[in-house]
Amino acid sequence: MLVDVHAHLQYRDFENDLDEVIERAKKIGVKAIVVNSLTKDDNRTVLELGKKYALVKVALGIHPNEVKNTSDEELENLFSFIKKNKNNLIAIGECGLDYHHDKEENVLRRQKEVFIKFLELAKKINKPVIIHSRKGEKDVIDILENFKVKALLHFFTGNMKLAKRAEDIGCYFSIPVSILRSEHFKTLVNRTAISRLLTETDSPYG
Repeated sequence: MLVDVHAHLQYRDFENDLDEVIERAKKIGVKAIVVNSLTKDDNRTVLELGKKYALVKVALGIHPNEVKNTSDEELENLFSFIKKNKNNLIAIGECGLDYHHDKEENVLRRQKEVFIKFLELAKKINKPVIIHSRKGEKDVIDILENFKVKALLHFFTGNMKLAKRAEDIGCYFSIPVSILRSEHFKTLVNRTAISRLLTETDSPYG
């Protein structure tokens, strides 16, 4: 069974041919595409895609690099929106930490605070989380060890020691199409139980 657990079909890249994209996916045997929100503004769009296409499964959240542009009030509104629509979503995502683009200490502290709030929300509404962890893998795992939530680590580029820690606390990994050229992801797949591996495109990036 083919499932894409991390995609962004709300992007303008798909605005002229999304119907065709969905039909092609169906024809090759894709059973579900989990569309992840990225900004505070595109959660409604993702939710509508889930209502329009049976193939689309909804994940609501905000990318960590967007946190600095989101006020406390906007975050609370987003959390309320997620709780209100919990029966229409399959996961919270994406959320997490990104130390590649954001490097200021106060911004990174804010990312951690918001990430923890997302984990608390996931626990409260009993939903898994889809996590972005670019260059923040250790902090993500340190935080996850204090939460009993189902977690999927999207495009995980941490070392194998961190990957083992994540696997030991029950995390899943989604493997991108770049495995075709990435020794890191080939190693991750070889060292991780197959029951903990899922597939993603991160489309349109993939």
